[in-house]
Amino acid sequence: MKLGLACLVLGYLLSQFYRAFLAVLAGPLTQDLGVTPDDLALSSGLWFLVFAAAQIPLGMALDQIGPRRTTALMLGLGGTGGAALFAMAQSATHIHLAMMLLGVGCAPVLMASYYIFARSFPAAMFATLAGAVIGLGSLGNILGAWPLAWASEVYGWRAALWTMAGITAAVAAVLWVVIPDPPRAQAPEGTKPRLRDVLRIRALWWMMPLLFVNYAPAAGLRGLWAGPYLTDLYGANANVVGQVTLVMAFAMIAGNFAYGPLDRLLGTRKWVILGGNLLGACALGILAFSPAMGLWASAALLAAVGFFGASFPMLMAHGRSFIPPHLTGRGVTLINLFSIGGVGLLQVASGHVHRLGDGGVTSYSLLFGFFAVLMLAGCVLYLFATDRTD
Repeated sequence: MKLGLACLVLGYLLSQFYRAFLAVLAGPLTQDLGVTPDDLALSSGLWFLVFAAAQIPLGMALDQIGPRRTTALMLGLGGTGGAALFAMAQSATHIHLAMMLLGVGCAPVLMASYYIFARSFPAAMFATLAGAVIGLGSLGNILGAWPLAWASEVYGWRAALWTMAGITAAVAAVLWVVIPDPPRAQAPEGTKPRLRDVLRIRALWWMMPLLFVNYAPAAGLRGLWAGPYLTDLYGANANVVGQVTLVMAFAMIAGNFAYGPLDRLLGTRKWVILGGNLLGACALGILAFSPAMGLWASAALLAAVGFFGASFPMLMAHGRSFIPPHLTGRGVTLINLFSIGGVGLLQVASGHVHRLGDGGVTSYSLLFGFFAVLMLAGCVLYLFATDRTD
């Protein structure tokens, strides 16, 4: 069990890398392929949209055939194939297709971990374990920051992606061998597990709007907009972009570990989640009003967005507490669909918001304001959610 979970963390590290590496490669891709920031916004959004769409069949697969085969096959075929296609890309269309394949490959890794936690560990430990997986797996954000910037400058971005394709294939092969399949939960007699049974759980309804917008600012800024923002407003080179995104990556890791045990320490999930997201919205608001305040002041606020935006494991634990055992796979993947689907749609929308400005300060003021308003709206609706701890 421990070995299997350790390998799933390694797989999730790859997932974090693939959702975030475009920010660092924005300059080289523009120079070599002529792609624009808006092209990359679409590519990044497609990763998240395909990832989200995969959650529905993934939930059924986890409940019916288990996490081992599901994860190894999807990561091996989609992840390896997507990285290889990216390494051979000659146009923005190839980048779009590669990111879609990568979205399929990365879709099952985190949910397989959560499925095992829900089926094999005490419920009160779920938030801490969930946060630890994301925190450790977020080291992939670090690989997708300065180390990737260095590798792309020294060896070229194509060589770096071919290397990642080989690593992905190796990890998928190991997962096929070591992931444990927990015992399946039996549905009540005379019933059949269905996704609509999860949709009928009213307690989830007030959580879904915040889930939809919660992760989008941190993922969008760290995975895409940090690079163009720092380049356009501060003239930063790839090395500086790598350093700033590295700081943001560390902040996101710290946030996941910080949120994890707070439900047990404070006896609440709702107010921990609400307080953290309001602070993240404040950081976005400051950036919206003064996007050119200075390089390292901006970097500090980007780090704050990453830190306070790391509440997804706590939101997952809050939602999972209302889901019956026989619907675990469908439940956790539905929650993940809202979160990742929100990132995908808002990532695509962010490109349109950016184009409303002049390409400089106004564009980024609108972008940060867009994310801030959405976060505040999600927090307002989440006020009506029912608090629950295990």
